[in-house]
Amino acid sequence: MEARMLNLGILASGRGSNFQAIIDEIEAGRLPAVIKLLIVDNAGAYAIERAKKHSIDHLHIGPEASLSRVDYFSAIVRELQKREVELVALAGFMRIVGKPLIDAFPNRIMNIHPAILPAFPGLHGQKQAAEYGVKISGCTVHFVDGGVDTGPVIIQAAVPVSPDDTEDTLSARILKLEHMLYPEALRLYAEGRLRVEGRGVRISGYEMQDGYIVNPPLRKG
Repeated sequence: MEARMLNLGILASGRGSNFQAIIDEIEAGRLPAVIKLLIVDNAGAYAIERAKKHSIDHLHIGPEASLSRVDYFSAIVRELQKREVELVALAGFMRIVGKPLIDAFPNRIMNIHPAILPAFPGLHGQKQAAEYGVKISGCTVHFVDGGVDTGPVIIQAAVPVSPDDTEDTLSARILKLEHMLYPEALRLYAEGRLRVEGRGVRISGYEMQDGYIVNPPLRKG
């Protein structure tokens, strides 16, 4: 299926390593997208430096005391719409998305979470998994709805969990998967291969065998 050029908006709060992974895939010609705008809620976010390095338009929109939650997310919507953004990607954006943004971009906001949802939603999913003693963890790309990590799941990937794992060691292993999985979900969207059906997301063109995807196109290294 032929991909079209996707206008992306990125929301971030910190270092923006997933933001960088998306940039790298675009610049390598593997993700047909243009990042129209980076918005950060933290003026000290390192994601800003990444945007500057790659000549990406960026804005700091901080939640000032004078702004209500509705006004804050309405301001973000205005900036995204001004640049004709089609899909919003949360890349370490440490805020629960407000209703104005969800209403303006229904099933057009993606997030990546460092756990296999619906297990361990919210903050510190890696720490929750390590402390719970699970044998497998991983990450999930999902569409954003009004809940906390409750939106329709797009794709997931797993890593084994060692009894000796800490939050830091498990986080590092999961992060490598995140950097592959997130651009892949964006590519699937750009190719028009995602369709939300109730709580699920149907992906066209993936070969299934006994309930497993047998031709995952994730690129390693």
